[in-house]
Amino acid sequence: MPRCGLLCQYETSKLVRIQSVRLGSLKWSLNATILLFICIMLLWNRNYQEFELLVSSVTTKLKGVARVRLPGAEDSVWDAVDYSGPSQEKNSFFVVTNVIVTKNQKQGKCPEVPLRGRLCRSDADCEDGGWDHQTHGIQTGSCLKVGVLKKTCEVSAWCPVESRTKPPRPALLAAAENFTVLIKNNIRFPAFNFIRRNILPEMNDDYLKSCRRDKDKLCPIFRLGDVVREAGEKFSEMAVEGGVIGILIKWDCNLDRLMRRCRPAYSFRRLDEKESNRTLYPGLNFRFARYSTVDGVEQRTLYKAFGIRFDVLVFGQAGRFSLVQLVLYVGSTLSYYALTTVMIDWLIGTSCYSAEVGQNYSEKKVEAVADKQKCILCVSYVDERNIRLVKRSLKKSLQLVKPKSVEQRKEDSGHLRAAVCLLQPGHAPSHDPAHKHDPAPSHSPAHDPLHKPDPAHKPPYDPAHDSDPSHNPAQSPAPARRPAWCQCGGCASSPLPQEELCCRRGTGACVASSLPFERLVLQRPLLEAVLLYRDPLTPPPAGRGRTADLRRCAYAQYISWRFGVPPAGAHPAIPSCCVRRIRDEYPSPDGRYGGFRPAGTPSARAGANVELC
Repeated sequence: MPRCGLLCQYETSKLVRIQSVRLGSLKWSLNATILLFICIMLLWNRNYQEFELLVSSVTTKLKGVARVRLPGAEDSVWDAVDYSGPSQEKNSFFVVTNVIVTKNQKQGKCPEVPLRGRLCRSDADCEDGGWDHQTHGIQTGSCLKVGVLKKTCEVSAWCPVESRTKPPRPALLAAAENFTVLIKNNIRFPAFNFIRRNILPEMNDDYLKSCRRDKDKLCPIFRLGDVVREAGEKFSEMAVEGGVIGILIKWDCNLDRLMRRCRPAYSFRRLDEKESNRTLYPGLNFRFARYSTVDGVEQRTLYKAFGIRFDVLVFGQAGRFSLVQLVLYVGSTLSYYALTTVMIDWLIGTSCYSAEVGQNYSEKKVEAVADKQKCILCVSYVDERNIRLVKRSLKKSLQLVKPKSVEQRKEDSGHLRAAVCLLQPGHAPSHDPAHKHDPAPSHSPAHDPLHKPDPAHKPPYDPAHDSDPSHNPAQSPAPARRPAWCQCGGCASSPLPQEELCCRRGTGACVASSLPFERLVLQRPLLEAVLLYRDPLTPPPAGRGRTADLRRCAYAQYISWRFGVPPAGAHPAIPSCCVRRIRDEYPSPDGRYGGFRPAGTPSARAGANVELC
């Protein structure tokens, strides 16, 4: 394989396939639902198209006449010139619906309107040349009597000044409800070079003279009363103080050949606030005057006009098929299928599904990798049924490290059946001549492998007479003293904290002195059979290599016995007393051992461990 680094590597995701009718049906049902949703949204929002915003222009034409009865004057007829008011901003028009008239005003001096805050007692209260935004003229410095009890400052202004502040009720031009307006809207989409207006090609002169919005929603001629009503207001009430109504024209055009459609949609709403600002200058009004000359003196009629302003708001877009947009949409929606995996993973991980299947699925899908600096060790005490997971410490004895978690032990079913068979009364495989102990007769109940051996025979192992593991067992004395962390009396001190581990949590007998340890861990015929089972075609090594293989196999047998199937990502730690017992049985000729080194692969594969101790 060429060594070119990342350029010669390809990585892909790992999949776990579960054979389940329920999960398979759920998967395809969810996928079908997501596909249906994607297709609906594709067609509904036209995500396969590229869009362009419009450029718009609006013109309006008002029509209608009304008879107006002004206070103190004869009835007059107002047409569009009278009630349309001055031109307002772009795309809007104004209709006068109510008015306050002050007639025959001339330049001169007259008392100010006696409103609140404008009264005076003497000339000292009136400032000559003074004015503010609430006065109608400039004060002359005189205080004049108005009526019987009130006095106000005299002003130079158009006299008489406007005295009425509240508009008349009902509105003087309530008949404006029946006025009509023709709205001409021209739009253009520059990117598509497409032009259209709201007076469609099929609309002719006869159509425009007779069309009505209550029968045809595309009619461009609007009755003002209908506009205000569709905006949710009552024309007679709004006409008193005025307001602002929005006429919204929406263009949503599809320019594809097979689905070409480009027609306006009209809607209406009130734009100004009528409730929250009720006391702060509600409605809409402005003033204008009509001037005349009588006997060489200029005079005017002042009008304070209240009315409704109609703002025409045009917005919209046009869409046309684009392969690029279709590909982008399809690519962006592929991530929705991950929802199926998320939902099914959640279902498997909860109690809604089988706990056994969920655990198995989690182990297959997730592979735990422990940090080299934070190696996770698992510890199994003979006086506890659980397995403790601890972090390796470089300072504290492994016996004293507090566990980060405790898990239930998972038995290795194959090893368990073999262990039960070996421990049955009367079953004692023959030892080779070099073995230290002879089996008891199978017929003697006193020598049952589940009971203590006969005193006449040599005991299987006495930890008090074990040798130091760092030396040759033939020459090593028993431990000089018991370490503080040892509970069974058979452990030896070690310079490495991860090797300072006893077989027990509390004080008691050592597991290395038990008969199951002798038969399941140390028995040479059993270890040779295990080695032959693992590698049946390779001849066994002789001498030193054979002893090392048996020692490693004994470690693996202890792990299978006491740990079952170790948790993924954790490395089993063998107690010091058991390590000494195995080394005494299968020693290294030079007295040197590798010590505890966590394997680089998951320790569940006990047979693949390197020399752990």
